[in-house]
Amino acid sequence: MKLTHRDEWRVMVTIKPRTPADLGFIGVASIAEFVAPTAPITVAVLPRRLGNFGFVSMSDRMASSDVEADYRARCKEIATTLRGLPHVEETSVTCTEAHTCSFCGLRWEVLTAEEAADDSLAQDKHSVEGEPVCCGEAIAEFRVEQGIPALALGGAA
Repeated sequence: MKLTHRDEWRVMVTIKPRTPADLGFIGVASIAEFVAPTAPITVAVLPRRLGNFGFVSMSDRMASSDVEADYRARCKEIATTLRGLPHVEETSVTCTEAHTCSFCGLRWEVLTAEEAADDSLAQDKHSVEGEPVCCGEAIAEFRVEQGIPALALGGAA
């Protein structure tokens, strides 16, 4: 079975600064009127760790029973707050996803349609697009779910 791990949560913010203060240039208003960016600027805003309480720090797992949901909620709160700023044009919540096999722990990879049609790459004549390639257990589980005959012993059959 494919396991998905989400990490490195962040809020991507696109801004179009109009004044020096929009970029944090405080104190130059008397000598500068506006900012003329050549294109919108995109920055990543990282949420504070779930276990960082300022006065004490602990692991995210100790601070939360659902780390993924809590990071998603924290990032949505950041995005909502940033959307209220006049120079913010767009926000989006993103993260890094890694897919692994629950049986062998290897990176999750599946056959493409071209690979499934290529006898030199397919496991056997029943191989189809989307079939995992990491281990026999994953292939067996996939085939049972899809109603495909079990993998023939000895490879291609």
